[in-house]
Amino acid sequence: MKRWLILLCIIGLGASTALFSQTLEMEKLRRNREQTLKELNETNKKLNKTLRSAKSSLNELNSITAEIKQQRNLIAKINKEIATINRKQRAVKDTIYLLQKDLTAKKRSYAGAVKRMGHRRSEYDELMFIFSASSLSESYRRARYLKEYSAWRKRQAAEIAERKQQLEELQQQLAKSVAEKNAVLKERSAEAEVLQKQESSKRNLIAGLKKQEKQLKQEINRKRKQTEALDRKLEQLIAEEERKSSERADKADGKSSTAKRSTKGYKMTKEELALSGSFAKNKGKLPFPLSGSYKIVAHFGRQQHPELRYVQTENSGIDIETTPGTRARAVFNGVVSRIFVTPGYNSTIIVRHGNYLTIYANLSEVYVRAGEKVKTGQNLGKIYSDSQDGNRTILTFQLWKERTKLNPESWLNM
Repeated sequence: MKRWLILLCIIGLGASTALFSQTLEMEKLRRNREQTLKELNETNKKLNKTLRSAKSSLNELNSITAEIKQQRNLIAKINKEIATINRKQRAVKDTIYLLQKDLTAKKRSYAGAVKRMGHRRSEYDELMFIFSASSLSESYRRARYLKEYSAWRKRQAAEIAERKQQLEELQQQLAKSVAEKNAVLKERSAEAEVLQKQESSKRNLIAGLKKQEKQLKQEINRKRKQTEALDRKLEQLIAEEERKSSERADKADGKSSTAKRSTKGYKMTKEELALSGSFAKNKGKLPFPLSGSYKIVAHFGRQQHPELRYVQTENSGIDIETTPGTRARAVFNGVVSRIFVTPGYNSTIIVRHGNYLTIYANLSEVYVRAGEKVKTGQNLGKIYSDSQDGNRTILTFQLWKERTKLNPESWLNM
């Protein structure tokens, strides 16, 4: 009996631990799903069904493609939540089974003991049982037995009542879990319907864009030239800063101004070297370059459009669509290196973090000045909203290490 009780306690403890762990996992999944749903609700807009221009249509397609990706991620999170609920339900059912088995065994044992001792129904019978012993030591053993038996009956009755309460609580928990699962399944069905509408809108957009192939190619070429102009400007400014850092380093070393200087790489000060090392250690942990809802509508590197075979883009960073009025913010401590204007990207800010640089392009307002030190999360400027394209608000964000372009998505905490 003792071994059975110990085993049951171990099983019960293990089941409780598993239930607790799964409850934590459920809460985490729920919070994650709710955050994703909030972002989708904030950014999801009705699609304009009239194709105003190749530019707006292409931007709309990029936007709806990003929304579809977010929607699929949300459904995947809901599926994970359902799987967690299923595991939780199985754990509860297993625990209920063990408790019911234990309760049945206790009731049977208790009933048998009561039946065996049923003929001793009064204190007189118990006294007769004690004094009818053949010796004093046997009388003592009988008295101790009756005392232990009485205590055992009380414990058994208490344990039976406790098991009943545990079963009731677990059955309530199971009923709650079933209701929760049904609610999540209903939500998944609703989100799948949203996804279906998004994909239908995407097909309509693609059909319209295919009719505008000539205009679309012209728009893509125009955008490509603007991107190349921005990259050339950045490379020019970075090269100029490398030259100035080399002159500064030579001057600090006491070299003659006529001495040959090496301009290969940015010559960092001691402070910049420490900042660069700190920036590198935060790879994958950097905050997003804007607050609030967003969706990435263009990714880093060369991208072949999955639907439009003639659409191929080369991106030096990522394009992030957000809501009008949103501000760009610094992803790390640094110094504003340059502020300049280029066609198609409005105002651009470069922030230096040692030999790392972050670039924030397409700003309508700038809140900082060149040479100013900025802190992580500090607002740098307001992102431009295109009134000709339904106030679409897109930040172009790039990350360079000296003259090497890096994929920002690998560095941001997304």
